[in-house]
Amino acid sequence: MIDPSERKCEIDCKLEKEISNLILLKEKVDKSNHLTKGMVGILSSFEHRLARLEETILPVYNETGNLQRRQEHIERTLAALDHVIGFYGVSQEVEGVIRLGPGPISGGGAGLDVFLKTMNRLLAAQEYFSKNNPQSVELKNVSALYNSGGDALNREFKEILYRNSKPVPAIVLLDLVGNDDEGVGEDGGAISPSAAAATSLSRFPDGVAEELVQLADWLIMNGRDEFMNVYAKVRSTVLTRSLQALREQQRSSSGGSLQGVNALSSGSTVSPPSGTGAASSPSSGATPGSPVVRPKFQSRHETPSRRASRRLQHVFEKKANKMLLKASQTLEQSTGLTLGSRRSGMLLEVREDIVEDQEMENYLLLVVGLHRLMQVEHSLMAGIIPLQHHHKIFEIITRDALDTVVQDGENIAARAKRCINRHDFAAVLVVFPILKHLLAMKPEFDRTVEGCDKNVRSKFASILNTLHGTGAKALEDFIESVRGDASTALPKDGTVHELTSNSLTFLEQLLDFVETVGGILSRESQYISALQHLQQQVHPPLNTQADKNRALLGIYIRKVLVQLNLALVGKSELYGAGETCLRAIFRLNNSHYVITALSRSGLLSVVSLAQPDCLQSYLDMIKEHKRSYTQSWHRLISYICGADDVPAAVVQAGKLRDKDRNTIKEKFAGFNKEIEDIVKSQRGYSIPDVELREELKKENKDLIVPKYKAFFEKYCNVAFTKNLEKYIKYTPEQVADMINQLFDAAA
Repeated sequence: MIDPSERKCEIDCKLEKEISNLILLKEKVDKSNHLTKGMVGILSSFEHRLARLEETILPVYNETGNLQRRQEHIERTLAALDHVIGFYGVSQEVEGVIRLGPGPISGGGAGLDVFLKTMNRLLAAQEYFSKNNPQSVELKNVSALYNSGGDALNREFKEILYRNSKPVPAIVLLDLVGNDDEGVGEDGGAISPSAAAATSLSRFPDGVAEELVQLADWLIMNGRDEFMNVYAKVRSTVLTRSLQALREQQRSSSGGSLQGVNALSSGSTVSPPSGTGAASSPSSGATPGSPVVRPKFQSRHETPSRRASRRLQHVFEKKANKMLLKASQTLEQSTGLTLGSRRSGMLLEVREDIVEDQEMENYLLLVVGLHRLMQVEHSLMAGIIPLQHHHKIFEIITRDALDTVVQDGENIAARAKRCINRHDFAAVLVVFPILKHLLAMKPEFDRTVEGCDKNVRSKFASILNTLHGTGAKALEDFIESVRGDASTALPKDGTVHELTSNSLTFLEQLLDFVETVGGILSRESQYISALQHLQQQVHPPLNTQADKNRALLGIYIRKVLVQLNLALVGKSELYGAGETCLRAIFRLNNSHYVITALSRSGLLSVVSLAQPDCLQSYLDMIKEHKRSYTQSWHRLISYICGADDVPAAVVQAGKLRDKDRNTIKEKFAGFNKEIEDIVKSQRGYSIPDVELREELKKENKDLIVPKYKAFFEKYCNVAFTKNLEKYIKYTPEQVADMINQLFDAAA
């Protein structure tokens, strides 16, 4: 238990300690209050001093600010006065520059950059006077100088464009057309000459392009857009002259090779109108990279003597052709023979309506050349003509040249139609390669004229539609010409009729243009229906467009063959009643020729799509014609296999009656006369196909010789007459030899 006294003592100690702590805390509080009072006094004094300072400095600060603003106003006023004063003196300052023009300093001009800065000064002065003093004389002076400068910029643009716009030489254009795929190889090889030419044609030289872009930008920003019409007219003239150079090159060229042609002297510049100040002819050293004649081609021009010799050669050829045509017509009238079609090369016809292969190639070259030039013009406009005006200017540039090419295509179609009306279908075949190549070009051409006016975009389509209509008319009229062929002259030897050979030749040519012909026929309702009906029957179905095109061509060929067969049957009936054998030979020759030509050319696989039994049908016809031909031997066979033959027992016994002897004599005499008549007549018949001819001879021998041999052996040793040589004239071997002489007029 704790002692109370100790407890009291402990509490007293703690109390004393707490009292001392309290005293210490009071001392510190008093000290803190003293310090606080001192700090408040200092701050009060500082606040008082700041207030006094503000009362002293603020008016000075405000006055200083006012002075600074007055100074700025004065400076701006002085600058504005200087600027306005400059407007009043700008006319005198820039008049000399305007008179010099924007031409190069070396040529006596002020330089384009300096001139454009001067024009900007005049523009600013004009805007100032128009806004602040529209009745002032200064506005009239500035406006006059500004307009004069604008005209000078337009003239400079025109002159630069003239100097750097020359027709593309024909040799360059031919190289571009013939070597479109040349360029930089994957291995980083050198650029081909044609690719380099294409690159240079597609842009102006760097310095020229920069000047034209500068001029065009300033003119369009300041409302002077007449330069675009100038650009369109100049480039349109270049495009037209380039095509004209290509035309003249084609006329003067002696061959169709793209690599061997001689260049036409077409490097003349586009002459500017009088008063423009442009040079009338360029120097031979044209700026590299510009769309002009390259010096390396200058040595390839034709000499005048060479061109003259070609003209003389052309005149002589025309005279020779006329003489040959007249001679051939005389020969046909006197003998009834024909020298064949134009395509065979045996008759050189001089008719303006015929489109020769060379002319077709030239037209295609012209179209491709135009397209290449249009692409070049598209590239040249970049940066010079504002994008929103590209289509309009491009239309003006290409209008005349495109109209010319369209007109040429329509002329070809018109001439082809006149050939169709004369049933000269060989001359119409040129339409199909033209149509084929133009259809292949159409997607790229459409991309070139994309966004242009509908009239421009429809021009190329109009060529295609015209040629398409011509091709459709040719195909349909050909069927009509086969159906209504009015020729009555038949081959006297029963050979293949000219209608047959011409028809198959025409059809064989179509095989090279399956896609083109299929596209033409696919627009005709009757062929669409026939194709739909065919697709329901064939397996596998015709899924691809190529298969459909072949099927359409097969349908067309089937129609032609049907009409050809009907026409040949009708013509064969023109043979006389006593010429049944010749009629059979005629039908046999023509049917065999048709199936052989179909097989040889590959047309059989095409027509089989529309008529699977085509081959078997013709084989059946050939078999039937052979059977009809065999009937010509029935009379001969009746002499050696007749029912009135003398019995073998009587012959062996040698007890012949007079009646029997006369019967044997009549049989031998009849056989001899019949075999001689047959050989005499059929020797003049013609079977052009060697295999068919030998096959028919063999069948004749197999039919006749065994029967005659049995007949001969039966009676050769029988004394039915005192003059055996008179009746037994031919041995079986001789009969076989006589049959071998058939179908051979020279035997």
